[in-house]
Amino acid sequence: MSVRVRRIYEPPEADDGLRVLVDRLWPRGVSKDEAQVDEWPKGLTPSNELRKWFHGSEGSFEEFRGRYEAELAAPEAAGLLDGLRTSVREGRVTLLTASKTPEQSHASVLAELVRA
Repeated sequence: MSVRVRRIYEPPEADDGLRVLVDRLWPRGVSKDEAQVDEWPKGLTPSNELRKWFHGSEGSFEEFRGRYEAELAAPEAAGLLDGLRTSVREGRVTLLTASKTPEQSHASVLAELVRA
């Protein structure tokens, strides 16, 4: 399986494959032409409540991961996650996020779940 996480502020690369934005909000300062996003499945993103909780520094990344994985178990999100797994089996997928620390973000959780 070939899935990776990149910041959306980095320029697209020829080997990105399918570019999937996994943030609920469109990133500031990036045009749609610049971003070259192929898919934007908002149902895979953390809920507004979870996002605000995590960015409010109320909990640890491990607690965030558990809450986010619980959200991904809901029927709509689970279906979108299965679709993402199918895309990864068909070729490279790049998960895009505006997070300053992608390795400590929902995008890394998604990548791990897809690889599992």
